[in-house]
Amino acid sequence: MMRTWQISAVTDAARARIETARLAAAFGVTPLERTRLAAALSGRLRQCLTKGGTWRLALETAGGRLHVEVAPSLTAGEPPWRVTVDCPEPVAAAVSAGVTDDPGVLAEALLGADEDTALVLDRLAEQEELVTFHREELHQTNQGVLALHAELDAAGRAQREAFAAERAARQEAESARRRLTFLADASAVLTASLNHEEIVRRLPELLVPEYARTVDVWLFDAEDDRHPPAPHPAAAVVAARTGRPQYAADHPGGLPGVDDQPPSALHPTLPLLCVPLPTRRAPLGVLTLTPPGERWDPDDAVMLIELTRRASIALDNARRFEHNRDIAETLQRALLTDLPTTPGLRLAARYMPATYGLNIGGDWYDAFRQPDGSLITVIGDVTGHGLHAAVMMSQLRTALRAYAVDGGSPGVLLTRLHTFLHHLQPDLYATAVIARFQPGEPVLTWAAAGHPPPVLRDPDGRVRTLDAKPGAMLGIPLRQEIADHTVPLVPGSTLALYTDGLVERRAQGIDPGIERLAAALGGFRTEELDTDLDGSAERILDPMLSDSERDDDVCLLLCHIDSRTASAP
Repeated sequence: MMRTWQISAVTDAARARIETARLAAAFGVTPLERTRLAAALSGRLRQCLTKGGTWRLALETAGGRLHVEVAPSLTAGEPPWRVTVDCPEPVAAAVSAGVTDDPGVLAEALLGADEDTALVLDRLAEQEELVTFHREELHQTNQGVLALHAELDAAGRAQREAFAAERAARQEAESARRRLTFLADASAVLTASLNHEEIVRRLPELLVPEYARTVDVWLFDAEDDRHPPAPHPAAAVVAARTGRPQYAADHPGGLPGVDDQPPSALHPTLPLLCVPLPTRRAPLGVLTLTPPGERWDPDDAVMLIELTRRASIALDNARRFEHNRDIAETLQRALLTDLPTTPGLRLAARYMPATYGLNIGGDWYDAFRQPDGSLITVIGDVTGHGLHAAVMMSQLRTALRAYAVDGGSPGVLLTRLHTFLHHLQPDLYATAVIARFQPGEPVLTWAAAGHPPPVLRDPDGRVRTLDAKPGAMLGIPLRQEIADHTVPLVPGSTLALYTDGLVERRAQGIDPGIERLAAALGGFRTEELDTDLDGSAERILDPMLSDSERDDDVCLLLCHIDSRTASAP
C-alpha cells in the first residue's frame, strides 16, 4: 500500500501530516511513536516550505513497517528524507478515506493529535518523576561518596600519623639501642684497664666527636707542686661540692637530674656539662664536657651521666689496684735476697712478676753461705699466685736457711723442706732446685724436686741439661728421700737456674723452651759472661719472653765461675 501527496503550501503540509498521523494510528503505531513521527515530519515539512517549491510526501507500508519519505517533486539535487516506524496492526486492516476539508475530520485529527500529545506528556511526566527519583538517588549517592571520601581522607591522615608515630618510635628505639650499645662497649673498655691514667686517656677517645666536642677530666688528687692547679669552671666546682651534675649556659638545659647554672666565665659561649665522678666515700673529680652541636639531647645527657658513674668506678678500682700492687711489689722485693759477693763466682738474678693480678707470686731465688763456707743457690716456685703464695714462699726460704745452718747437702735440704711443707700446708705444693758450690772443689752438687732441670754451659760453649732423676714436688703426701747429683765444674762454666714461667708455653710445653734457653746461653762468649753477667741475664730474658703472655712469674739465676780463677770457689 502506498500513498503520495504534493506539498507546496502550508495547508498541503497540514493535510499530509494529519493523514500520516491517521494512517499511523490505523496501523497500530503507539501514541509515543506517532508523536515522534508527526513532530519529525512537521519539522521536515517546515524546512521544505522555507526552501520553496513542490515536495512529494510518500507513505508506504511493507513488511509490517511504515516508511515515510519526503523528496523534491521536480529536482533530484537534494537527497530524500526518510523515516520508518513499526506497525503492530496488519497492513490490510488499515483503510484510509483520504484527506478532506471536512471540519469534523480536521477536528478529529486535531483531537487525536492532542490525545497523543497528552499521552506523551504523561509519559514525559513519568520520566520526569523517574529522573527526579534518580536525581535524588544520585544526590544521595554523591553524599555517600563525599562522606566516603571524607572517611578515606581521615583514614589516610590517621594512617600517615600512625606511620609517622611508628617511624618516630623506630627512630627512638634505634637511638636507645645505639646509646645502650655505646654504653656497654665504652664500659667494657674502661673496666678492662687497671691503670687509671689509661682510663683518663680513653675517656676523650670514646666521647669525641659523637657525644662531645671536648672532654676535660679533673681529678682532685692529680694536682701537686710539679703541676700547678689549672682554673676550672664555676659549674665544675659546684658539681664537686654538691655531687650533682651541673649545666652552665645562657639558656636552660632541660636535662633530667641536672642543675642549671649561669654561663662559665672561662667559656662564656659554650654550654658546659659538669658531672662529678662519684665513689662510695667522696667524688674523685669532675668530668666537664662541651656538646658536639648546639646542645645535648636529654637522653644523651642521661647516658653520659651513667657512663661517668661507670668511669668513676673503673678509676676507683684502678687506683685501689695500683695501691695494692705497689704494696705487693714492695713486699715481693723485700722478700727477695741481695746476692752475696763471692770471689771467683759471679751471681746475677732476674725476677719478673706476672702481668696479671697483684704482680706478686711464689717464684723465689736465694743465695747464702753455709757454716762450712759452701755457697747455696736455690730457685723455687710455690704453686698458685698472689699474696698467699708469696707468704708461703717466704716461709720456705726462711726454713731453708734455718736447715742449712746445720749443714746438709742439697738433697737433704730439699727432703727436710718437703716434710716441712707437707705438715705446714697439706694442700700447697712447691718445686725447687738447690745447687752447692764448695770452695776448692771443682764439683757442683745439686738436687731437684719437681722443678725444670738446671742448664750448665761449659767454657767451650757446649750446653748440657742436668736432667738426672729429680725428686717429686715438695709437699705431696708421699715420703721421699731426694737424691744428690754431682757434675764436674771448671772455670768459665755457667749454671742457669730458672722457673717454668721462662720456658713453658701453653701450646708447646716446656721442652722447646729449655732448648731455646740452652741455645741462648750457648751463644755467649765466655768473656761476656766474665765481665757483664747482669747484662747477659737481660739478653737472655728479652728473646725468651718475646712470645710469652706473661701469665706466670719468671725467675732466672745465673751462676758463673770466672774463667780467670784457678779453681772453683
